[in-house]
Amino acid sequence: MKPWKSALRRLLEPRRSNSFSARSEEDYALLPSTTLDSRSAVRDADNKRRRSIARSCLQMITLRRLIFALVSMPMFLAVMVLLSGVPPSYEDVRAFERRLPQHSPELGVREKNEGMYLRFGGQLWGHGLNNILQEIIMMSHLAYLSNRSYVFEDYTWSRLPFPYTIYDFALRPTHIPINAFISGPSAGGPLESHRAVSVEHWDAVCPRSKRRIISIADAPTSATADGKAVMEWWVNRLSEVKEACVEIDQDSLHRPMFDKFFFGSSRILSLWPSLSTSPILTDFAWSPLVQSAVTRNFALLQPYSAKLISDPSSTGTLPGLVAVHLRRGDFERHCPRLSGWESSYMGFNEFPTLPDRFDPFTNFTNPEAQLDYYMEHCLPTVEQIVERLRKVRAEHGGLKRVYLLTNAWGWWLNGLKEALSKDGWDDATSSLDVLLDSEQQYVGMAVDMAIAGKAEVFVGNGFSSLSSNVVMLRMARGLDASSNRFL
Repeated sequence: MKPWKSALRRLLEPRRSNSFSARSEEDYALLPSTTLDSRSAVRDADNKRRRSIARSCLQMITLRRLIFALVSMPMFLAVMVLLSGVPPSYEDVRAFERRLPQHSPELGVREKNEGMYLRFGGQLWGHGLNNILQEIIMMSHLAYLSNRSYVFEDYTWSRLPFPYTIYDFALRPTHIPINAFISGPSAGGPLESHRAVSVEHWDAVCPRSKRRIISIADAPTSATADGKAVMEWWVNRLSEVKEACVEIDQDSLHRPMFDKFFFGSSRILSLWPSLSTSPILTDFAWSPLVQSAVTRNFALLQPYSAKLISDPSSTGTLPGLVAVHLRRGDFERHCPRLSGWESSYMGFNEFPTLPDRFDPFTNFTNPEAQLDYYMEHCLPTVEQIVERLRKVRAEHGGLKRVYLLTNAWGWWLNGLKEALSKDGWDDATSSLDVLLDSEQQYVGMAVDMAIAGKAEVFVGNGFSSLSSNVVMLRMARGLDASSNRFL
């Protein structure tokens, strides 16, 4: 026998008992003749059998096997991670960003003297796309109003000095260029003046010695001030600064200019007249990578015209399609917290013209009734979803198909799809049915949002930043407010 086979056999074979006859005696006890003695003997035999099994299990747990298991576990996990595949590098998208006209050397030399830049130190990272997208839109809008070039950065999941990190037992890119997700002025797209530039370009034309750092210490806090007042204060403050390279410091006070309280409050709505006419929104577009994924799945979406899918500038919708955002996963913990905080819907989910309202200050008879109210709108059951969509279908004639934007498990979705089919829907598909290549996979959330933006009706989760951004973009496109509904 080969040495390695012999060693493996010694590791895996159970140790032999030194007393086979004793073990046999325990396993095959004789039954006494009397009834009481019989019951006692049976109990004794059972106890002996259990002790025998326990000893056998203990004999199996040897030091060698324990060491082998400890050594093998990291190897097993490493194999699982590698089997998930190596994520793409998006080097083609990075090359595209570097070749943007505002990054050309000739223009760069001129802009060293004439360019006006605005960078925000401490931009959000390690969060979902929509938390970061909210911030990007506000910051680039401020730069536009201030006649400065917004400095855009990568979508950053981790600040590890490696191209990949591990998440959910799979490799994940630590950085993805923002142009893999979006196009338009916020990502360096066409603008009449002061096109946005990459942080790489900023570092080249704005060395540290030339940067003017502005603190947010004296600024009105977005947690309490009106959105319009916050924006106007910063526009006035920046108009007083003559230096070309300006960086707003958000790190020293650990307080972002636009925080979760700002985006989660109706105070942001005072900005809508300015924001809705800004090229930041009017010229916003999903990236070609995202658009290609939507086009690839045209058969799933069943458009009456391919132009609705293939032409990013098309303002039409997909007739008969209702897109529904069903946030699961972490919302199972988050929704009860929202009830305890008496939270309202996200800011852009509270447009006065939207048909569905949510009142966190309803006079509930008891805490359980309040929790039920929140859970119905935040984490509805299959039955509640089916009933809600039935009502939406009754109010919007012609709806026949359902697209589910969700992070739910497949088995749960199968049950929901079956229930929707029984309720009369022609078709129900979900995020799991969309075909994506390796690059599109990591921008899948944006693909879902692009589909939701094209749906005839969108039914969102009022507490979600994703739903808030979809509603904002649909409103900016001029779609009727009544086409935006909530669970």
